[in-house]
Amino acid sequence: MKKTLIILTLFAASSLLITAQELRCNVQVVTSQIQGTSRQKFTTLQRAIFEFMNGRNWTNHVFGNHERIEANIMINLTEEISSDEFRGTIQIQSRRPVYNSSYRTVLFNYMDNNMHFRYVEHETLEFSENQHLSNLTSILAFYAYIIIGLDYDSFSLNGGTEYFQKAETIVSNAQNASERGWKSFESNRNRYWLVSNLMDSKYAPIREFNYRYHRLGLDRMHDRPAAARSEIAESLELIQRVYREKPDPFMHLLRTVFDAKSDELINVFSETNPDEARRVVTMLREVDPSNTPKYQKIQP
Repeated sequence: MKKTLIILTLFAASSLLITAQELRCNVQVVTSQIQGTSRQKFTTLQRAIFEFMNGRNWTNHVFGNHERIEANIMINLTEEISSDEFRGTIQIQSRRPVYNSSYRTVLFNYMDNNMHFRYVEHETLEFSENQHLSNLTSILAFYAYIIIGLDYDSFSLNGGTEYFQKAETIVSNAQNASERGWKSFESNRNRYWLVSNLMDSKYAPIREFNYRYHRLGLDRMHDRPAAARSEIAESLELIQRVYREKPDPFMHLLRTVFDAKSDELINVFSETNPDEARRVVTMLREVDPSNTPKYQKIQP
């Protein structure tokens, strides 16, 4: 049977008559590896996820339509275990605008390989902050709070703490879940370790980096590019500090930084002076050795 690819992307919130909330999240459900089943339920699933992410109030704050946080979610379903049980991956990306420019900088670019859930077509996606009702909605809510927390951290120092705490509560509620991704012993790269690192004081320099890099660096590139690059270079020392201290064997948060920022760092420092270029490349080669060939492009 010819494989069927369903990539149904919902870009227009207005078509669903959803009022503006915190997120403007595009959703894709990919089912190319699943054969011999109804395509309609995946269309319904995608619409339900879109409404869940974009139609809820995740904070107590009022967002204008232009202030909504831009995000993409791609769920790649690789296995249909039963008529209502599925397994696959979920990739999440979020962006934020850079002040006085049309540029959108990536805050979060993350692949979660533990996407396992049950879904009955047309069922309501229910979520509670107090208990684990559904693996699907717990995963979606977890990443909604991570996206919001990282966005808030980029505008004010430690501004996202409240939302990381909510994500941490979701992890705690899911400790008895049979699905993987919630427990410390399962992997060194999962939802448990992501939020654990974010809430660990030993990783506080990385959250400070998030603020200084974006608010004091990128947001000032339009009128003071040299000073902004200097601030970003100094903020990298915070990353270097965490790398050298190695607070635990699972430095998961450090990896997420470079998954989002490695290419952008090359662009930021493409026009810097030779001394700063050497300094930045030396730091990046130390803290992110896997991307060393990429960082060599910074030096003239």
